[in-house]
Amino acid sequence: MSVLSVLTKRLDDWKKQLAGIGFTFVFSLLGYVLSCLPGLSHIGPLACAILLAVAYRQLFGYPEFFRKGIEFSSKYLLRFAIILYGLKLNIDVIFQDGIGLLLKSAVTIAVAILLTIYLSKLFKANSQIALLLGIGTGVCGAAAIAAVAPIVKAKDDDTAISVGIIALAGTIFSIIYALLFPFLPITDIQYGIWSGLSLHELAHVALAAEPAGEEALAMALLAKLGRVFLLVPLCFILIYWMRNRKSVDEAGNTNVKFPMFLLGFIAMS
Repeated sequence: MSVLSVLTKRLDDWKKQLAGIGFTFVFSLLGYVLSCLPGLSHIGPLACAILLAVAYRQLFGYPEFFRKGIEFSSKYLLRFAIILYGLKLNIDVIFQDGIGLLLKSAVTIAVAILLTIYLSKLFKANSQIALLLGIGTGVCGAAAIAAVAPIVKAKDDDTAISVGIIALAGTIFSIIYALLFPFLPITDIQYGIWSGLSLHELAHVALAAEPAGEEALAMALLAKLGRVFLLVPLCFILIYWMRNRKSVDEAGNTNVKFPMFLLGFIAMS
């Protein structure tokens, strides 16, 4: 094969990759635009983008021409987004004001994951999706699922399904919380903490806690950020668990790469 043909092939591959990245960018942009509309603002841009992608695939099939760019986006750009997500978390505030909430967050995460796994076994559901849902419920919704998916070697379809379920459930319950608030026999601060410890996304927490006032909203967000902080130690636990499983895949390979993006997440925090 001549040098010219090799260069031509590589140039063609780069074009396809750039086209695929542009393709995913269009869906991301459309998801963001949809999330700005009334009624969809509480679902979030990620869930809106996934719904658009599901609709596209059902109508037109998988866009093979853009595969390389899509895979690059899902493996590298998504992890870069997780790093930037760390900007939402101020670790100093957590250590100064949220130690008690941090302990409650740890209990919440453990219960959410273990209960979801137990229910999946009880009803013979998909164990991979159940694990992702437990993590998404316990920690921080879609961002947590995206962060742990490569660690637990989750399939792309399972990851997308889990993100969609988390977004829908979080939106529904945040509205239910706001409706129940006037009838609950608890203080505004307690309601804020409850919202922050149990709802999935930051947007869900803000939606539910805002009717209780500024102090309740502040406590809710602090409790929520405590759960976000615990995403880091949870990932390390999952890495240890994956490396010590008797059979990770058919070849018996127990090698789990360290998720370097976690270091970026911590640095941004």
